[in-house]
Amino acid sequence: MAKILFVMTGVDHWTLADGTQHPTGYWAEEFAAPYEAFKAAGHDIVVATPGAVVPPIDRGSLAPEANGGPEGAEKVAEILRKATELSSPIDLSTVDLADYDAVYYPGGHGPMEDLAVNPVSGELLTAALASGKPLGVVCHAPAALLATADTDGKSPFAGYRLTGFTNAEETQAGLADKAKWLLQDRLVELGTDFREGEPWAPHIEVDRNLYTGQNPASSAPLAAELLKAL
Repeated sequence: MAKILFVMTGVDHWTLADGTQHPTGYWAEEFAAPYEAFKAAGHDIVVATPGAVVPPIDRGSLAPEANGGPEGAEKVAEILRKATELSSPIDLSTVDLADYDAVYYPGGHGPMEDLAVNPVSGELLTAALASGKPLGVVCHAPAALLATADTDGKSPFAGYRLTGFTNAEETQAGLADKAKWLLQDRLVELGTDFREGEPWAPHIEVDRNLYTGQNPASSAPLAAELLKAL
């Protein structure tokens, strides 16, 4: 039985280029699908957020159209209701990587706001990468990798093959022209080898111990790969 750390956003908004706050948080499927898979395999899960705040959910991610219909939406909602770990997160600053066998970052636009500039998360990601332990990051959560850059802009993730929410997907979602920056652009600037799949289709990349998924649909396949590694 392994112990898996879920590092999640602590904010309920994403600040757009014009200064307005777009309501967001974490994306339901990106928590629920891996959570269900890891729990079914008998693993323990601990949720950590900045300041130990209960991670806010992006309400849009609970809609039937975001979950393949009403049945899918109800299934995701039920998983979230039963996930007691969500209501009692630990403070990210108290995390000791040695206590965990794997680290997983769910997305949603929330990480674009807080984890992208969180130095504690940046240090944890750097340590996780160096440890060789499986590190999973999906959709918008690779924004957290931006916090691993040093003062010269160099990151230990430079040169790693990875994926994340693409410019095409952000454009189709209607937010690309409102954003301060786009995730794909910033990951390329960071020096990563960004790989883009078809919009909204499952797409994962595995490079050494780094496991990344492009979008919500990639959450379950990513979890399956992490389970193999465990």
